[in-house]
Amino acid sequence: MNNLIIYTHPNNRSFNNSILETILETDKVQGNQSELRNLYHLDFNPVLSANDFESIQRGEVPVDIRIEQDWIRWADVITFIYPIWWTGMPAILKGYIDRVLLHGFAYAVSGDKIIPLLKGKKVIIYNTLGQTLEEYESSGMIKSLNMTSDTGIFDFCGMDVLNHKYFGAVNTSDDSTLDRYLQEVREISSLFVLQ
Repeated sequence: MNNLIIYTHPNNRSFNNSILETILETDKVQGNQSELRNLYHLDFNPVLSANDFESIQRGEVPVDIRIEQDWIRWADVITFIYPIWWTGMPAILKGYIDRVLLHGFAYAVSGDKIIPLLKGKKVIIYNTLGQTLEEYESSGMIKSLNMTSDTGIFDFCGMDVLNHKYFGAVNTSDDSTLDRYLQEVREISSLFVLQ
């Protein structure tokens, strides 16, 4: 199984990095192929520019976009790891989605009908939160986040979200709670990556 990991956190000592390491270890044990796309290490340009539009209209997809699209084609499962900042994904990841999940690659339009082009791709999402999960749920924010990403992006393109896992209050959680979170990551990765 090919697992494309799209990782978005600038701090190598973050809990997001612990999630990443756990997934890489699990893939190795399970015999899955992993490809890590660390958007900060790649210095990925998140800005969809006028030059991008002009190139794409000429049928020339810019090289950095084409590379990421090729990795998505390769993947059976795409695992996203990122913190929730200001009730959304980090800007670099939003820019990645803007530039990579393009019309003609991720979806098409026929008349008034949207045609998803990434059917068969599976998605797993791991998000860290500054507040508790209960605070996010009671405010309706989890529902909004799921609608925005799971439905508005991934389902729109035909991808099947297998699991969207939120880990609350990671900055103030004790070690035993964080260890429990990582055990959940192992269990989710073992179950879904192998399907």
